Amino acid sequence: MEPLLKINFIDYLIIIIYFIFVLGIGYFLRKAMITSNDFLLSGRKIPAWITGLAFISANLGALEVMGMSASGAKYGMLTAHFYWLGAIPAMVFVGVFMMPFYYGSKARSVPEYLKLRFDEKTRAFNALSFAVMTVLASGISMYAIAIVFQMMIGWSIHFSIFISAIVVLVYIFFGGLTSSIYNEVLQFFLIVFGFLPITILGLIQADGWGNLATKMETVVRGSTHIWSNLGNTMNNPMGIEWFGMVMGLGFVLSFGYWCTDFLVVQRAMAAKDITAAQNTPLIATFPKILFPFIVILPGIIGISLFPKEAFFSDAGKIDYNRILPVLLGKYLPNGMLGIGLTALLASFMSGMAGNVTAFNTVWTYDIYHAYINKKATDKQLLKMGKYTTVVGVLISIASAYIALGFANIMDYLQLLFSFFNAPLFATFLLGMFWKRSTGHGAFWGLLLGTLAAGIHHLLVSNGIISYYSEMASNFYQAIYSWTTAFVLTIIISLLTKPRPENELVGLVYSLTPKPVTSHIPFYKRPSSLAFAAIILTIIFNIIFW
Repeated sequence: MEPLLKINFIDYLIIIIYFIFVLGIGYFLRKAMITSNDFLLSGRKIPAWITGLAFISANLGALEVMGMSASGAKYGMLTAHFYWLGAIPAMVFVGVFMMPFYYGSKARSVPEYLKLRFDEKTRAFNALSFAVMTVLASGISMYAIAIVFQMMIGWSIHFSIFISAIVVLVYIFFGGLTSSIYNEVLQFFLIVFGFLPITILGLIQADGWGNLATKMETVVRGSTHIWSNLGNTMNNPMGIEWFGMVMGLGFVLSFGYWCTDFLVVQRAMAAKDITAAQNTPLIATFPKILFPFIVILPGIIGISLFPKEAFFSDAGKIDYNRILPVLLGKYLPNGMLGIGLTALLASFMSGMAGNVTAFNTVWTYDIYHAYINKKATDKQLLKMGKYTTVVGVLISIASAYIALGFANIMDYLQLLFSFFNAPLFATFLLGMFWKRSTGHGAFWGLLLGTLAAGIHHLLVSNGIISYYSEMASNFYQAIYSWTTAFVLTIIISLLTKPRPENELVGLVYSLTPKPVTSHIPFYKRPSSLAFAAIILTIIFNIIFW
């Protein structure tokens, strides 16, 4: 297959400099990794602005950058719902309401919080399921690197998988979570500087957003408004109505990911104090609100301004994943092209590294220390964290080859989220805000909610249940999984004995002292940041209504 891009020595030099830089960060931090807490939790001493950028960057992986650009071409501005509906409300919620529990309880991971709130079996189920999900998701990032760089510059799939694995392994092995966080901050700026020029140049070529929107409507009807076309599934290209969008994406999948996925929560838990931990996701909301204009607009620009033949695959059909690489070649000269490619590479490696650091923490604290070696010293935990990093990368390589068997990796990832994150959010919601919920209720609700997702997936796979689009199927599977877990947790909790209230102080909202913020400057208070983020999000929803 002929590579889409022609890169020269300068572009390769920029990529090599990036590799050297990220490896140097890990090597430089190696002497600071004295305890397991340093390696796995960054010693809980990182400033909020750094953890905030890392919080958003941990989510800026392969599917975020490539997937959202492809979805922009396929669905238009409707894709912005993944940000303004499917991210910001949940990020505000986790910052204001949930981080005081996570950080204040001194839990080292999400499964450990479940043990403190419920019991050991709930923790074990979540730890094992999360470990499986993280290495599978990490493999998706590796797979995406391989496919994209084969398509763009002709690298072999095997070379891309192993070079990315080696680099990520080295800088995490030496610098732990801290190395991953600082590299995620670097990745954030690379993505902005690498892709923003495409948006600017595309809008200039289209003579502004008004003309671009008009052209997009002729290509994909109902794609430039995000709410007005959700009254009927036939009126928008996603084939979803407002209830499925709000409940499936805006509530279950969104809150299930941002509030319970240890991959992102871990960044906030590395902050230096509880206020910094609360502000971490809140600071992240502001670039998140603006990111549709960096990752979605290029897809709209590509499909609206260029002939579809420019994005055809070898099979002669349009391949939306080719749009961003093609635009990189059309808009960016050599040198700038190297920055764009490095931004893509950084986003892929960041998604992989985020999953590996979450995996080594959960395995070390919630499986090894909890069940295998309960008397392990901190030195043993540190060694186990490093060994697990190696194992996690090796398993990720294997799962990358599993992902090769899936025609659509976005569907693969959404399938994982509906299985693991959706029922877990029901467990957390009841655990944090209903003191009557019990360990038996949480465990069986979580287990049966996951089972409900599996049954729904089988029914859809066998054609017994059908939807207008696979996107709608993902949303409704999450709804069924969450509802099953929520209802059954309540029923079983009412039939079993609750824990004494004095054991739930600091773990349940009504029994936990609220953080005092009166001494903090107004503009740094979590409530102020949350209010500003919500208002700005509402404004953008109205503009693109």
